[in-house]
Amino acid sequence: MVTNSRRISNLGYISRHMPKHETTLRVRYAETDQMGVAYYANYLVWMELGRVEYCRAAGLRYRDLEENDQVLLAVVEASCRYISPARYDDEVIVTTWAEHSTRRTVTFGYEMRIAGSDRKIATGETRHVFCGPDMKPRKLPEKYGELFRAGINGR
Repeated sequence: MVTNSRRISNLGYISRHMPKHETTLRVRYAETDQMGVAYYANYLVWMELGRVEYCRAAGLRYRDLEENDQVLLAVVEASCRYISPARYDDEVIVTTWAEHSTRRTVTFGYEMRIAGSDRKIATGETRHVFCGPDMKPRKLPEKYGELFRAGINGR
């Protein structure tokens, strides 16, 4: 899967004011089903890609959060509303934003559409609990709190 990322911000700077982020991918043949459309479970993978790139563009690498701070983002809820099919070789834009956050959870919102058109193919949401390596909930270190609050306040 080839991807391209770019931030969407009228303010021009990332980590403190990043309301939304776009990640572009191309539907691979292996991601389609017998009907020639993208298999439904791939949309969740695309949301993960959008979420990881959202954080990376804001200056936070998942790897650093896990290795340096021993904080994991466990998915506790995921939803996806399918609107229109994506097909092999379609270029899909995944727009990601932080919808809600507390010291223990963060919810991301997603919109997927076909590049070059206004055709929306899906919307979704994932809710995550911050956990330690023991998978017990823990508070997000304050140094990362602004990342999620800025995205919510800047939407």
